[in-house]
Amino acid sequence: MKIERIETFLVAPRWLFCRVETDDGLVGWGEPVVEGRAEVVRSAVEVLSEYLIGADPLRVEQHWQVLTKGGFYRGGPILSSAVAGLDQALWDIAGQAYGAPVHALLGGPVRDRVRIYSWIGGDEPDEVADAAAAQVAAGLTGVKMNACGRLSPIPTSAEVDAVVGRVAAAREVLGPDRDIAVDFHGRAGMAAVRRILPELAALRPFFVEEPVLPDQAHHLPDIVASTPIPVATGERLYGRSEFLGPLQAGVAVVQPDLSHAGGISEVRRIAALAETYGALLAPHCPLGPISLAASLQVAFATPNFLIQEQSIGIHYNAGSELLDYLVDREPFRFVDGHIARFDRPGLGITVDEAAVRKAAQSPHAWRNPLWQHADGSFAEW
Repeated sequence: MKIERIETFLVAPRWLFCRVETDDGLVGWGEPVVEGRAEVVRSAVEVLSEYLIGADPLRVEQHWQVLTKGGFYRGGPILSSAVAGLDQALWDIAGQAYGAPVHALLGGPVRDRVRIYSWIGGDEPDEVADAAAAQVAAGLTGVKMNACGRLSPIPTSAEVDAVVGRVAAAREVLGPDRDIAVDFHGRAGMAAVRRILPELAALRPFFVEEPVLPDQAHHLPDIVASTPIPVATGERLYGRSEFLGPLQAGVAVVQPDLSHAGGISEVRRIAALAETYGALLAPHCPLGPISLAASLQVAFATPNFLIQEQSIGIHYNAGSELLDYLVDREPFRFVDGHIARFDRPGLGITVDEAAVRKAAQSPHAWRNPLWQHADGSFAEW
């Protein structure tokens, strides 16, 4: 069996899919994307495809090694995301070739269902109580919200109160038996974190995510030591070596993205590294159906898995939803805040190729917002 063709598709709202076809008709799907830079990743996929065309798709690990290390210049989000999508597609083909789900190829399932959470409140969180109530009504047991929108370098008393007030409003609706994670999105510097986290502790967040930017990870030991709230990070880290420092700092949760951090192959290894530090895996996934399917395959087979992000109904999905690109939506059906394990071969989903090709006729050019402080200076989004 040889890889015969590789195609990419820019599809709304902000995703890039890749399709890998073999000479005997097997087709694997992947999702190689950096949100806001999808066209650049598409070019990287095209370059990497030069190596894969004509190769045996079942040599998944060998291809991962060559794709990540075969160039003198390595790493970074564009390359690792291109590799991630291709890696997902190769695992999809492997599962179909062997007649088994990917989680079986990873050693077999360790759980029967995966707990999931949904987003509430948007980029600049608002009406979180009503949004949390809607998720409770839908049966979810966990939600996540942004802590804030634009945040002053040293937040005012009013800004701190606003963060705490929003989390408190959500907690009141959720009660003591459901969880709320709070995402700082790298918008807070160390001074802001020192002010806000002590005020949040009494509300017992599930975890606080990306309290500082990845390039300020040297602050993580102090942050972890200063708060009882579990600290999570990792959506902007792209390989095992980048997770070592945060794990040594004592973060409780790692959040590699299956479409950014080298795909199934590398995230599986990141999870194993985290396990040696007693940390838990909660893959980042505000993306499409292929990325979610790959995340779930890892979750089914990973002992230290915690919870799975998913983007059904997320505020970015205006005009298109991830379910729109599936022939059968049953694998992603929520039951009591969980997704039950599914055992179809490969990634376990059937992509609606006709819908993908039609959507790709109107390719998106999504860009993340650019924010400014009141004085006109750059603000972290």
